[in-house]
Amino acid sequence: MRSHARSSRILSHFSMATVTHLTTVGMLSLPLWAQVPLGVVAGFGIGVVAAIMGVAGGELLIPTIVLLFAADIKTAGSLSLLVSLPTMLVAFARYSRDGSFAVLGGLLVGVFSDLVLIPVLAVILLVSSAKLARHD
Repeated sequence: MRSHARSSRILSHFSMATVTHLTTVGMLSLPLWAQVPLGVVAGFGIGVVAAIMGVAGGELLIPTIVLLFAADIKTAGSLSLLVSLPTMLVAFARYSRDGSFAVLGGLLVGVFSDLVLIPVLAVILLVSSAKLARHD
């Protein structure tokens, strides 16, 4: 099932890349009263397809936001991440409760002291956030 989903994704990416290379797709200029119901229908459809294929849905969500709501690609990507944030937080909480992260944390703490790990991880987060803030 996973290989079928992966091959379907590859085929859809290839098809979209070919179509967008050969044609010019403009943004839909719809009034707000039409955008909202279309967005709800598109969101429901993306959720169903994502659940069936076992993917996050960003492959479909980002182009939908760009085409339907005329957002730029960075905004669409950020919204896609924002939409998936609750799912990631719930998964993190469940895995933490199950102790699934204990193996990795135990291995790292066994090699390095927490007095070393915490500042190193803090520096990595600060550098990443600074790079993200400077990026246009």
